[in-house]
Amino acid sequence: MKKMSLLGLLAASLLTVTSCSNPDNKQDENVTVKALEYPAPVDTTGGKVDPATREINALNATEDIKKMQPVM
Repeated sequence: MKKMSLLGLLAASLLTVTSCSNPDNKQDENVTVKALEYPAPVDTTGGKVDPATREINALNATEDIKKMQPVM
């Protein structure tokens, strides 16, 4: 039984070696590589500035505090 499985493994390895060799495949051809182009991300903010990336200054801080205060 072990001889049979060993013979099968040997035959399978020979098949993979012979199937990978392609005489038509030439390695010295000039191939140009082009970088992938990704589409621009979609603007889902509607033109508003992201609060995490906007500048920290007194005016923006005052506006943020006013937005957090309850309206009476």
